[in-house]
Amino acid sequence: MRNATKETREKLESYALALEMEGHEVHLPHRDTPQDIPGFEICAHNLQAISDADEIKIFWDPTSMGSHFDLGMCFVMDKPFEYVDGPEPSAEKSFTTMMVEWQAFNDAQEDGIWRTILRIWRK
Repeated sequence: MRNATKETREKLESYALALEMEGHEVHLPHRDTPQDIPGFEICAHNLQAISDADEIKIFWDPTSMGSHFDLGMCFVMDKPFEYVDGPEPSAEKSFTTMMVEWQAFNDAQEDGIWRTILRIWRK
């Protein structure tokens, strides 16, 4: 969020407010994670929020290192997510395309990504 535009921040805050108005508890990192603490603590704080969440809503910014870090944590925890906003996926390999594939995979599977990955590795 360090380099996010005012427009991006407003879009995120508006989306979070709409979810909160529906009764959802929302963690918006730039709003709910203290920004005046060391980077390690910021990452640990966001890790806890991701761990506690039932679902992750992703506004993807491929230029944001924090977005990459948080996406990796979601992947490792096999968190269900919704790709809300960001670049359109393409035929090329990219994180955007991977997220669309990951979301479709999770929607089609009952046993989660890690069980499937383990089956693939064991072959």
